[in-house]
Amino acid sequence: MIRPLATFVFAYTLAFASQAQAAQFKVLLFTKSTAWHHDAVHAGVTAVQELGKLHDFDVFWTADAGRVMNDAELAKYEAVIFLLTTGDVLDEAQQAAFERFIRRGGGYVGVHSAADTEYEWPWYTRMVGHMFHVHPAIQTAIVKVEDANFPGMERFAPRNLFTDEWYEFGPARSKDLVYLLSVDESSYRPQTTWPDRVGKGMGAFHPISWYQYYDGGRAFYTGMGHMAATYRDPAFLHHLYGGIYWAATGRGIGAGQGGPRAAR
Repeated sequence: MIRPLATFVFAYTLAFASQAQAAQFKVLLFTKSTAWHHDAVHAGVTAVQELGKLHDFDVFWTADAGRVMNDAELAKYEAVIFLLTTGDVLDEAQQAAFERFIRRGGGYVGVHSAADTEYEWPWYTRMVGHMFHVHPAIQTAIVKVEDANFPGMERFAPRNLFTDEWYEFGPARSKDLVYLLSVDESSYRPQTTWPDRVGKGMGAFHPISWYQYYDGGRAFYTGMGHMAATYRDPAFLHHLYGGIYWAATGRGIGAGQGGPRAAR
């Protein structure tokens, strides 16, 4: 009787230890680009991997859509991060698999040029919320908090001096967006001229980050993150983790802290 009891105790201990060491959740970090390639990709990947170590979640990184954008692989993750993606990154079968992932309650995190991705996929553009139109040169500007009632917003002051490539977006493609951050256009020069388009700014309200519940799942987007150095900024990294955490778990929005500021 001693040996079976010892075996049971060992197996129970091993199972308990394994459970105790399990990560909070798993995310897929996707970085495929078919248009402009951002130099900050590797800094962003390293930053998300380090956030995983700091906050105890697993990160699997790939730019190979064929490897992961199917039902079996996506089922392993609670959220998918489109980090600095550009262009047409998924074929029709992969798009359908990703739509099913969101409808099953999965989460999406879009970073910077995720809004410069898949313009011809209407479902995706509604999930992102706004699509990229143009940007001026990198500049320092004042970023304003629109809604602090979201995870990762705790380290922003009401007004923040921040340097980035400030996207000018097209109109909202969803009525359910809740805006988190905006940029004050009076604090920088939003005007620019490209060979094929002109940037005039977005006026009195220029959103930079937002979230929404979307088609059974959750979607978070931040327009910050163009420069590699940004992925060493503690406030930005906390902001990014807040979006990842909410997208993966649905938790972190406090009750009784005031209503959200929805799409305008």
